Amino acid sequence: MFISTLQKAVAAATLSAGLIGTTNAADMPAPFDNPGEVKIALVRYLSTGDFFQSYLGGVESQAAAIGVDLRVFDSRQDAALQADMVDQAIALGVDGIIIQHGLTESMKDAAQRAVDAGIKVVAFDVNVENDAIPQVEQSDYLLGKMALDQALEDNGNSFTAGYVYVPGIAPLDRRDVAWQEVKDANPGITEAAMFGTLDNPIANSVANQARSVLQANPNINVVFAPYDEFAKGVKIAVDEAGLTDDIDIYSADVSTADISAMREPGSAWVATVATNPAVVGEVSVRSLALMLAGEDPGANVIVPPTLITQSFLNENDIKNMEDLGEKMPQFQHADVAVADWIPLPAR
Repeated sequence: MFISTLQKAVAAATLSAGLIGTTNAADMPAPFDNPGEVKIALVRYLSTGDFFQSYLGGVESQAAAIGVDLRVFDSRQDAALQADMVDQAIALGVDGIIIQHGLTESMKDAAQRAVDAGIKVVAFDVNVENDAIPQVEQSDYLLGKMALDQALEDNGNSFTAGYVYVPGIAPLDRRDVAWQEVKDANPGITEAAMFGTLDNPIANSVANQARSVLQANPNINVVFAPYDEFAKGVKIAVDEAGLTDDIDIYSADVSTADISAMREPGSAWVATVATNPAVVGEVSVRSLALMLAGEDPGANVIVPPTLITQSFLNENDIKNMEDLGEKMPQFQHADVAVADWIPLPAR
């Protein structure tokens, strides 16, 4: 079975709520003119945290809206297993695959095997070095750059920073480009420490590192943590050390839990830059659908990000992602990888 009970429920809820731009199967191009015949797989590397749960929700809701069967493979950060899961999807005879995160060295050959098998592939936040595979991303460079621009606005161009980074992960590597550029352009910025881990649970693992870093570097007054699980971990350590008034945290990505953390009285987490991960999931599915219909979504499918500050959240009394969507319409939908024949999930 390619569609789970949950996915059936999502599909039923979507149909009962009504679709934006509802399209009858008869009006859809091949192969979508035969409902339920198209099979796609989502092969995940990262799944821990609110961002990835929301992304999965977007994939599921858009898949249900289009009427495709979806199979989800979760490698839980096991690179070899993720590559094997691509092979499993190929063996199952899927028509398309979304590769979500991963390591270039482990996914490059696996992605090529899928292409060689005649399967359409899109990649979200993993560089598989393949011109046949569109890259879906949140403009990770801008995610980093916009957060750092806010750090410069708040703190001037001279501060001592801690930097949370794990190399080899495509979105973090793109965000690192922004960090290196900002440091080069502002010699007054001192990187006192670089640390980071993707060990589960990520936030707690980063918190363990941050405790030692902050103790060894009491002059740190800015932390650039360009992934919300990193920021959560740093905030735990900052709170425990009683340094909420002395350190500002700048991040990327957002969730309801992040909003709550940013709005805590005196929170050190002052800004993040993000897209709605559910929207990114929807865009990933639509990009794959375009390819399956013989259309071209483009080599790079970019979902534009937005700066979200603690002051904005407080001033607008934003408590969750739904509130954020109401105040920031771009969080409800990205006009990216769309077509008249593709029905969008109900809102």
